[in-house]
Amino acid sequence: MSGHGHGHGGGGGHGHGHGGCEGEHEPAERGLEYALYQRIDTEKLQCLNESREGDGKLVFKAWDQRTDREKFVESDADEELLFNIPYKNIPHMSFDDVGREPDQAFRLNRDPQAQLEYPTKIARFTNVNHLSIHVSKNFGTETTRVYYIGLRGEFSEAYRHEVTICNYEASANPADHKVDTFIPQTNFIS
Repeated sequence: MSGHGHGHGGGGGHGHGHGGCEGEHEPAERGLEYALYQRIDTEKLQCLNESREGDGKLVFKAWDQRTDREKFVESDADEELLFNIPYKNIPHMSFDDVGREPDQAFRLNRDPQAQLEYPTKIARFTNVNHLSIHVSKNFGTETTRVYYIGLRGEFSEAYRHEVTICNYEASANPADHKVDTFIPQTNFIS
């Protein structure tokens, strides 16, 4: 995940913590690893305390655009930013909720080239429908600028099964079944 005027990997799904080793993956392959941004419902994405409305969604972009300094979000009243990304499970988190224990916290480092990755606790980011990222502080400036947030993992369509109503008959109740005539038969075997 990223914050404070620089970019980071990790985030939703599978973070493998490669420590930013450039030679481990070809650039095209790394771009595919960070393609979860394409699955974000940007119309529902919310960034609280952004100085210009709508800029929060600009930082979720392709890997090869991570160093683009034209698109960024800057905080407004202080250094905090709160991203609510529709795909962890408090859909409309607010600054009142940030006192809760996070699923995972990262100590971020300066990273102007957006090369660092932060390994995630995979078990905590499985089956994520909504993810909130709280940038609580920066490196000492009044406002925070974020240029890129890379989300790495696997996407799978949500499987929805409609409710099926079924009646099962464990043993037949003769009163429930229409019988025209019942003829008792007795057979003798000699």
